[in-house]
Amino acid sequence: MLDLTVGHGDPLTEPVELLAVICGDGDLDQPLLKQLDDRLEGLVRRAAAEERFRGKLGQTLSFHTRGAVSPRRLLLVGAGAIAREGERNLRVAAGSAVRAAAASGATRASIAWCNAGGGAAALEAAAEGALLGTYRFDKYLTGERAQHSNLSGVTLHAPAALEGAEQAVARARSTARAVARARDLVNEPAGYLTPSRIAASAESWARGAGLTTEIRGRAECAALGMGLFLGVAQGSDEEPRFIHLSWKPTNARRRVVLIGKGVTFDSGGLSLKTNEGMLDMKTDMAGAAAVLAATVAAGEEKLPIEVHALAACTENMPSGRSYKLGDVLRSMDGRTVEINNTDAEGRLTLADAITFGLRLQPDALLDFATLTGACMVALGPHIAGLMSNDDALAGEFLAAAETAGEEMWRLPLPPRLAEQLKSEIADMRNTGERWGGALTAGLFLKEFVGATPWVHVDIAGPSSTSKEFGHLGKGGTGFAASSILRYLRRNSV
Repeated sequence: MLDLTVGHGDPLTEPVELLAVICGDGDLDQPLLKQLDDRLEGLVRRAAAEERFRGKLGQTLSFHTRGAVSPRRLLLVGAGAIAREGERNLRVAAGSAVRAAAASGATRASIAWCNAGGGAAALEAAAEGALLGTYRFDKYLTGERAQHSNLSGVTLHAPAALEGAEQAVARARSTARAVARARDLVNEPAGYLTPSRIAASAESWARGAGLTTEIRGRAECAALGMGLFLGVAQGSDEEPRFIHLSWKPTNARRRVVLIGKGVTFDSGGLSLKTNEGMLDMKTDMAGAAAVLAATVAAGEEKLPIEVHALAACTENMPSGRSYKLGDVLRSMDGRTVEINNTDAEGRLTLADAITFGLRLQPDALLDFATLTGACMVALGPHIAGLMSNDDALAGEFLAAAETAGEEMWRLPLPPRLAEQLKSEIADMRNTGERWGGALTAGLFLKEFVGATPWVHVDIAGPSSTSKEFGHLGKGGTGFAASSILRYLRRNSV
């Protein structure tokens, strides 16, 4: 991982190849930029005017310093409304800065900023952005494209000396490691990342962090009565795996169950997706990746909270053994479900995982899933939809997501829509009508939760991205891992 340090000296005298200065929208009068402009005989302002650089989020401007200061190259990085959205935008801008530094061939760089607050939270956000901005999934690249960046170290120059700087950077490292682990799983091809391999990865991480691991196969899941999960799994030649990671410290104050959808490839089953609809379906286990990575991080940080991560991992494939339209499957809690769409498989796997999770008697249960395209239609590709039966828990998790810089929006669970899930031959069916599809998916899960405080997060949109943006590269984003970890830290205090 990138060598990250906190600087306390003058960034203009640091012997690095590149100095990135993060500035807000229209804010070119901060002291550091004034110093630079004076030393460079007005070059900063002239270049900004010529290139119409205004400090908007995503804007960058780079030029050589001609030996006027120690850093050989200066990079201005826009952070938009940094005074209002300091930590979120600082994380994005720091990611852009290290990407640009790596692209320039620099071996060491510095990042400085103003007007984002001088606290440890701003430093933590900048450190996260810098660390995640260096992430690259290059396992399958060859030749020149496989060459690694020369960037080995970055110094962060906060506006003032900070209390808790060391702890802030340590938290950022832990968060970035969890997010990178989740990204690695999401980016792996489905032909490699089978249910067995995701279980092996989780077990390896857990062993190093002192967690307990239980991996259940088809026979063990059948003995538990997981008819919904196994119904989805029966069409694939790959063996299903039910993963259970446990972090149980002796000083635990709460017990939380985290559930992630773990469909390692979703063809749609007999309700077959189109070629276009199937292209990105290796990412359908992004929920499982997030909860597994965050739970391991909780163990590595020795958080005083009991955490259980559950992932029912399988492929959803068409074959002569596949579950069929009109089939009636029996869930782990005994209820029966009529199948009217085999491409609504995620809620089936989650329902059995929820029933298993409730037997652990949690104080809170949260699930994360790339569940519905309907949520993307409603909220776009960058925002997750959150549904809940408990206002306090929903507010608590949304607050954690806000500090993580992950966008989520609470959606309702209208009782009238539950009418769409009624079946003539079973207790319920697995989908409703087209309209409100994300909400009926949430209502389906709610049927299995009961009174336990519960949050459901549909991450179908932000689980992957087709464009680079700050600390996010193309492909899997590791979305929700950071929010989960922040929620667990808050509940450890």
